[in-house]
Amino acid sequence: MTPGRRLSVALIGLIALVVFGWVFKDLSSSSTPSSGPTSSSGSTSSSGKPAGKSTSAAPGGAVAGAESGLDVKPLSSLPSQAGDTWKLIGKNGPFPYPRNDGVEFQNREKRLPAKAGDYYKEYTVPTPGSPDRGARRLITGDQQEVYYTGDHYDSFVVVDVRK
Repeated sequence: MTPGRRLSVALIGLIALVVFGWVFKDLSSSSTPSSGPTSSSGSTSSSGKPAGKSTSAAPGGAVAGAESGLDVKPLSSLPSQAGDTWKLIGKNGPFPYPRNDGVEFQNREKRLPAKAGDYYKEYTVPTPGSPDRGARRLITGDQQEVYYTGDHYDSFVVVDVRK
C-alpha cells in the first residue's frame, strides 16, 4: 500500500470513529425521558406566563421538579411577592434587580438536581423592609421547574405555579 493510500485509509477510519461516537452520544442522550418542551427565548404566551414555562407541570399532570424529592408547595402558599416575581418572569421583566435577575444560578450548594451550567436562572423575591435583595429567590429550570428558597439557598421547595 502506498503512503498516500495509508493516509487516506487512516483518515477515513478516524472520521468513522468520530461519526460513530457522535451518533452513539445522541442515541444515549435521547433515551432519557424529557419532561416537555423548553424555551429559553424569554418570550411569553398569550396568558402572560413564560413560553415553555407557563406551568410547572410535567406530562401527566405531575409538577416539574417533583422528582427531585423536594417538598412541593403551591405558589399561593408562598409569600405574595413570590407570585409577583412569577408574573414578572412571565412578562420578562422589568425586574427590581436587573443585574441579578434572570442570570445563571450555579447551584453551588448542590441542593437542586445537578444540571449543566446555564440550566437554572434565579430571580429575586423582594423581602419587604429589607435594605438589600434579601434571601428569597425563585429558581427556574430549562424543563419548566420552579423552585423557591426563603433562606438564601439553604433549602428549596418545588413550586406548583398552577395553584
